[in-house]
Amino acid sequence: MIALSLNNITKSFNGCTAVDQLSLEVPQGSIYGFIGPNGSGKTTTIRMIMNIFYPDSGDIQILNHPRNSIDNDRIGYLPEERGLYKKMKIRELLNFYGELKTGHRVSSEVDIWLQKLDLSEWGNKKVEALSKGMSQKVQFIATVVSNPELVILDEPFSGLDPVNTDTLLKAMLELQRNGATIIFSTHDMATAEKVCDYVFMIHKGKKVLDGTLNEIQDKYGNDTLRIRCENKTSGLKHIQGVENVHDFGRTQELRISPDIDPQDILKELMTTNILLSFELMKPSLHDIFVRIASAKEVNHV
Repeated sequence: MIALSLNNITKSFNGCTAVDQLSLEVPQGSIYGFIGPNGSGKTTTIRMIMNIFYPDSGDIQILNHPRNSIDNDRIGYLPEERGLYKKMKIRELLNFYGELKTGHRVSSEVDIWLQKLDLSEWGNKKVEALSKGMSQKVQFIATVVSNPELVILDEPFSGLDPVNTDTLLKAMLELQRNGATIIFSTHDMATAEKVCDYVFMIHKGKKVLDGTLNEIQDKYGNDTLRIRCENKTSGLKHIQGVENVHDFGRTQELRISPDIDPQDILKELMTTNILLSFELMKPSLHDIFVRIASAKEVNHV
């Protein structure tokens, strides 16, 4: 079953193509990550899915229905631009949003979600009293309290600390276990690696990656060396066969040429550095993202 299908959708603004003939299928019950540089077309794509923008061409199907005929109550949407009624009390606000979506009282569901996201003691406080992270969790509850079948989250982790990020991730995984399909956009590649069943990357309006993390990494092969040294590393960029170096302080990742023997690089490293670890690995999603976003030419898929 396919929860979302995009078929050659295109959207332009004032002669500039923001999304260019994009096709995509999101399996039902999956967590699908949308990634891409700023201005790549992620939010425009999400807004077309939500009927905020209409595509210039192509068509969209949601839950096996044309987009213009699907009941919006079956979709939960957390926009990038947050908005809550600051003078309302949190529990009243969430009940209001839930009743708008479902047509019936959702007070018990609201209390359950407040407890899950560690907000029970704040239920009778006004929204204006909340921190940014708490407000974000309240808006997440407003998005999902009606138990939608498709949940679309635009940058849900932006501005959250690690504890609140983990809390939100647990809530998303619970929604998936209960049958929901979740699409979220993010710049947090580590989070996308952890939870996404599929990852889609858009760059300059075109799809450049789409598949599981293993499928994406397999396209690049084992071309990355991760090393850690006791002393300050030196001369890494000048070693034959090393194409690029990412220095993360305590560790370094070296992208190597496909025709080079990693053992030769190891021998060279040991002449000037005291190695603590040396690992041949597939590139991380972060590294793949940087490679594509910084490349002058991109092969579209």
